[in-house]
Amino acid sequence: MSFKCGIVGLPNVGKSTLFNALTNSNKAQAANFPFCTIDPNIGVVPVPDPRLENLAKISKSKKVINTTISFVDIAGLVKGASKGEGLGNKFLSHIREVDAIINMVRCFDSNDIQNVNPNVDPVRDLEIIQTEMMLSDLESIQKRLEKNNKKNIDEEQIKILEIALDCINNDRDISILQNQFDRKKLNQSGLLSVKPKIFVCNVDEQSIQKGNNYSNLFIKKFGDENTLVISADIENQINELDMNERKNYMDMIGLKKTGLDILIQKGYEILELDTFFTSGPEETRAWTIQKNCTAPKAAGEIHTDFEKGFIRAETISYNDFIANEGWVNSKTNGKMRLEGKDYIVKDGDILNFRFNT
Repeated sequence: MSFKCGIVGLPNVGKSTLFNALTNSNKAQAANFPFCTIDPNIGVVPVPDPRLENLAKISKSKKVINTTISFVDIAGLVKGASKGEGLGNKFLSHIREVDAIINMVRCFDSNDIQNVNPNVDPVRDLEIIQTEMMLSDLESIQKRLEKNNKKNIDEEQIKILEIALDCINNDRDISILQNQFDRKKLNQSGLLSVKPKIFVCNVDEQSIQKGNNYSNLFIKKFGDENTLVISADIENQINELDMNERKNYMDMIGLKKTGLDILIQKGYEILELDTFFTSGPEETRAWTIQKNCTAPKAAGEIHTDFEKGFIRAETISYNDFIANEGWVNSKTNGKMRLEGKDYIVKDGDILNFRFNT
């Protein structure tokens, strides 16, 4: 299981620069004019996890395989996007395909980089994006709730659409749907406004540690729970360095984690994801699952036959595996458990599935 994050914002806020930094590529065209990105760029990135190397060392694994995250660089939206301005309808359709949205706003001044608006105002910019998504949702909901179309939708989806319509029409917080329906059902609705969101304030290099007036105003309005302050330019610079130079540079500017690490951590949090591992002589591998995933469902991430023929899961916690230096000692010391179909897999579990095909 891999999840997909779409990078969304107005033109020239630094989306393609951040995408290139995150994916360690020059796949996205980063240029000083609006709509230089037309088709979405997609980059698949291994998720850094120091636990993998520790497990592989103990298991003497030949291969180490990270789980992955996909970043999608979506073209800049403008006011009127929901009515087709700036190819807005096309770009909004790309957002429907992602699991989470990274809303990027400009929090820097520059005479060299055009701004589609007369001044820098990240609060206004985010409100433009949110409004366009909501207007797009409104049009979609109204069409699907028409009599001829309604008969093709199940009752739970109709309820989601009706509550969403009421929220939009009465200026209520549409995120209340997240408390009433599970994420899978909400994703099936195709609504943009209910997708989990991360807010990225793109600041200049001088503001990376404490932010600036723009990012502070944004956080005052939207809070800091899901807001990250990142410099896309610095991320690009870090990416061009080897590991030793990277560490020295990050120490010099006081940066403890890269933007990629921060975004992945926040992405796992808002999408409610966990990681389990398989580890042996051939390979040590990380697997992504939803929180509260049962053992058979986790087995299905490896192969559908594992889920269908699931019998038991040999289970060791990460800390016990490390402390006992692998499977054999963990079993000898009573740290390996046999778990059944009702077991809820915990983050960091090392699992070996018994199944019958």
